[in-house]
Amino acid sequence: MAASASPDGAVTQRIVIENCALATVDAQDTEYATGHVVVAGNLIESVGAGKAPEGLPGVVRRVDGTGHLVTPGLVNTHHHFYQWLTRGLATDHNLFNWLVALYPTWARIDAPMLAAATQGSLGMMVKGGVTTAADHHYVFPRGSGDLVGAELAAAAEIGARITLARGSMDRSEKDGGLPPDFAVETTEGALLATEEAIDKHHDASFGSMVHIAAAPCSPFSVSTELMREGAELARRKGVRMHTHGSETVEEEKFCHELFGMGPTDYFESTGWLGDDVWMAHCVHMNDSDIAAFARTGTGVAHCPSSNARLAAGIARVPDMLAAGVPVGLGVDGTASNESGELHTELRNALLINRLGAHREAALNARKALRLGTYGGAQVLGRTAEIGSLEAGKLADLVLWKLDGLGHSSIADPVTALVFGPPAPVTLSLVGGRPVVEDNHLSNVDEDTLARTARAEAQRLARIAAGD
Repeated sequence: MAASASPDGAVTQRIVIENCALATVDAQDTEYATGHVVVAGNLIESVGAGKAPEGLPGVVRRVDGTGHLVTPGLVNTHHHFYQWLTRGLATDHNLFNWLVALYPTWARIDAPMLAAATQGSLGMMVKGGVTTAADHHYVFPRGSGDLVGAELAAAAEIGARITLARGSMDRSEKDGGLPPDFAVETTEGALLATEEAIDKHHDASFGSMVHIAAAPCSPFSVSTELMREGAELARRKGVRMHTHGSETVEEEKFCHELFGMGPTDYFESTGWLGDDVWMAHCVHMNDSDIAAFARTGTGVAHCPSSNARLAAGIARVPDMLAAGVPVGLGVDGTASNESGELHTELRNALLINRLGAHREAALNARKALRLGTYGGAQVLGRTAEIGSLEAGKLADLVLWKLDGLGHSSIADPVTALVFGPPAPVTLSLVGGRPVVEDNHLSNVDEDTLARTARAEAQRLARIAAGD
């Protein structure tokens, strides 16, 4: 195998992982009971059975993966990082009551709070195998500082890729919405700020660490004008579009009362269906809705734990997949999924969907893993870069430890990962750079993150209480 070199003539550095099980999640779902991965620079150079090729130049690290499974890095398609500061509140509420209870607190968030919440939320996911995460941030209180900049700087320290869906709200309580009046932006202000975030931060190049999406919050917190003009802005700028859709029966009723149509028809009327769009939740979808998503290539972020926590219902994921709808997994905000971990969503997606109409045929372990990897990459528009272990793709991968007590009697490694207890992460790479080593974050001190998040959560609570 020929050595690659950088422009200055230096040989590319390589990492070799071998003696491990491999689930590539490629188009053929290729797996190896014992195989290897070679990482060259930021790319996967080779994946295959048995030992890595002999004589590779520039090998700086060899990892013995005995007792481990290597998969693509997990891709989280929906989150609200700021909610790390309000976990464990309003625990017995449905969505609308939960929002009403928490909006007054969220509306007091500022840049230092969001930075701490970002590192808590993202750090927890990365420890659990996430290498790319989408965050939908839509709360921009007046005088709160540069929230987009604070979030991206905090995420860069963790080392994961991020799609920041720059959200917005312009329908407050006085207009029949749920957020307090001081927590929303004007329509013009939201559009200008979204465009500024795209121009300043979006990087469309191969291997980019930051994507920006246009993301008005939801039909019940956003005007029709903002939805339509937000779609026009996103397509003019060539970025993806994200919002909440069909999450609860109350939302369905709201759309019929206000717009004279259901959520999917409303989205289509405002330009919000297409292969550059993905929606969070999509719990209450009829056959016509699913067909519309399939016809247009509109993606879905399935958030099973949050849907259960808020009693929203069971999304029809098997029917969506059968129709050809792109589906990925999402943690959702940690005020509605306090664990904050995506690898637990592999298991919960499988179990919760088996409570639906398809029962035991709904999902299996490998379909669940695909949702959390390739499916997420598809929803975020990054399948050429991430989501499967293939030569030429970015070296975003996870080495899961499966030889401990918790997985000791499950012979199949993919079944062990999905059905078993959360597996420790021995090594996680993003573009060939470690972000987790021996189940600890590589780039930041976890104890410091915990102390900072705790202090900022307490400060937010005092401010919200008027102290």
